[in-house]
Amino acid sequence: MKKPISRSKLRLMFGKTYYTWRRYARWLVDGIPFARTFSQDPLAHIVFHHETPTLRKLKDVDMWLQYNKEINLALAIKRLNGLLLAPGETMSYWKLIGKTTARKGYVPGMLLFYGGFKPGIGGGLCQLSNLIYWMTLHTPLAVMERHRHSYDAFPDTNRTQPFGSGATCAYNYLDLMISNPTTTLYQLRLELKDHVLRGEWRAVEKSLYTYEIYEKKHRIEQQYWGGYVRRNVLHRSVFNQAGELIDDEFITENNALMMYSPLLSETAKDG
Repeated sequence: MKKPISRSKLRLMFGKTYYTWRRYARWLVDGIPFARTFSQDPLAHIVFHHETPTLRKLKDVDMWLQYNKEINLALAIKRLNGLLLAPGETMSYWKLIGKTTARKGYVPGMLLFYGGFKPGIGGGLCQLSNLIYWMTLHTPLAVMERHRHSYDAFPDTNRTQPFGSGATCAYNYLDLMISNPTTTLYQLRLELKDHVLRGEWRAVEKSLYTYEIYEKKHRIEQQYWGGYVRRNVLHRSVFNQAGELIDDEFITENNALMMYSPLLSETAKDG
């Protein structure tokens, strides 16, 4: 991996503006049938459920950013909860949520920024995109667009999922898009309660398959310029209703610049 290039604020501003308006243009001309229908009545079958705590003590991160994140998550959930994803339709994370502004009630939360972090309006919504992506990997739904984190910002303390199993997001050019290639109606259900973010994909029919996500080729490599890069490959095992392995599918390859020493002890990691 090449050494990261430091961009000027002006360069970053023009780049963000360009990619944002390019996304607006794609929404208009690509002809994608976006999902827009909602129902608060849960569909019959839970395909996959997952939950994550919203308050996590991170080294050098003030807890008020975590509490503000919950405010932002609650607002975004209102725009996504109950979404129906019909056969042939595509869900766009940002098209449904919209731009996160103070006028809409969003507050400063933690934004990951070039390997570090800073407060930003609407910060913290990556936890929601991470959750949706992870759940989707356990369904027959197809991930049409997902962006990996370019930086490994925090150590693995209490990590329960493979490295690189999340989806970063930034309005609106880093989107999470999920399509339904099946003949079954799906529904996204989300809830934030007691400092826990919960989600599930439901469907009108029971799923024929279950999935197990695992990593291969996990390694940490020192670069010629002194930094460390973390790499792995994600796969998923596919099982039929009898519990028999019927397929092994490649998901994605991850490469991220580590922003902490790989030689840290567990005590040091906990900060």
